[in-house]
Amino acid sequence: MDLANYSLEILTFLFLVGMAAGFLDTLVGGGGLLAVPALLLSGIPPIYVLGTNKFQGSMGTGIATLLLFRKKKLNWRAIKYLMLVSFIGSVIGGVIVQFIDTKALSFAIPIVLVFISIYFIISPKPNTSSKGSISSKSFDKYAVPAVGFYDGMFGPGAGSFFVMTAVMLKKLEIIQATILAKPLNFASNIAGFIVFFSFGHIAFLIGLIMMAGQLIGAFFGTHYLLKANPLAIRFLIVIISISMLARYLYSLI
Repeated sequence: MDLANYSLEILTFLFLVGMAAGFLDTLVGGGGLLAVPALLLSGIPPIYVLGTNKFQGSMGTGIATLLLFRKKKLNWRAIKYLMLVSFIGSVIGGVIVQFIDTKALSFAIPIVLVFISIYFIISPKPNTSSKGSISSKSFDKYAVPAVGFYDGMFGPGAGSFFVMTAVMLKKLEIIQATILAKPLNFASNIAGFIVFFSFGHIAFLIGLIMMAGQLIGAFFGTHYLLKANPLAIRFLIVIISISMLARYLYSLI
């Protein structure tokens, strides 16, 4: 896609949204709930929106995963199978979405995002002492590929889904679940990126602009990590996301 087709105002808007997404994602997650509506509102075809979001989002999960491995918080032998399962699930989801009609995607993406936004607000805080009654195998065999599939097909909220299912099914504490979620989310991000790249459905320059904004936002976000009110930030993300989605849907009428 040619940047010449987009005004300086739109590119600046996407950069600023990327910055906001990086900042807020560092604090409470949910950056994709801002990035995807912004890309839709900018007039980018829906299938490119999904691919570009995976491209720019993979930077954050990739860096986080690398740092966790370097700090020896993750064991490659213990995690490689789950990363592979997440990767495969995402590939399947990514391939399927390539064959969904563009007009259908134009309406499907906002609808999915509204439901994810509602989940983002009402989801209960994970119980750090959860003992869960379901076998850890359910997480490995069903939850991981299912979330990977969702990430390959759509994406926003996938990281939170990995954390929640790890707490409920694998009986992990919230910090352990968050650490585990990073490489699984990275694997599904990369798989989705490869699929969308193979089909030529990524706006690379726009993705790089948003990625630059995300890195700046994430830098500032780390300085406010312990000062922010998570619930207030979640509401802010959802309000902004739904506002942009409403504006986008109005433009389709």
